[in-house]
Amino acid sequence: MLSIEAAPATVAELPLFDGGAYPASVRALEPVVTLFINKSDFQQFCRQNPDVALKVLAVVGRRLRHLVGLVESMTFGSIIQRLARMLLDASKAAGSDTFDLPATHQELASRLGTVREVVSRNLGRFRAQGFISIEDRHVHILNRTGLQQESEAQG
Repeated sequence: MLSIEAAPATVAELPLFDGGAYPASVRALEPVVTLFINKSDFQQFCRQNPDVALKVLAVVGRRLRHLVGLVESMTFGSIIQRLARMLLDASKAAGSDTFDLPATHQELASRLGTVREVVSRNLGRFRAQGFISIEDRHVHILNRTGLQQESEAQG
């Protein structure tokens, strides 16, 4: 799993610029309304409104940075590091030490490149170490420093 997008959002912008196939697949987690933009219509619109092209390029650039970080994390980080980082990122996105778990254990495993049992075991480990508490899907970070150290630990 490369990313989870929330409405309003765009996906598959690259073919609008290069005409190639989109290099990934998209799956909706809940009902959505989708719109398709024809490449020639989009390019004509961009010629008339150049700021639109710059905004789309900013989105593509942000996604590229995210993917580079994801590749780096998958290549050089352990599952424990990646899970700790994901929890810290979810906390940052929520603006609070208390937040809802962003996905099921199975979905988290897909995002982290592992299996559900490993996610469950490591969430349990974080609870046992006093880094987090979880009730239902509500996570509370109890020891941000400890979780941060886990996210940075080597090896």
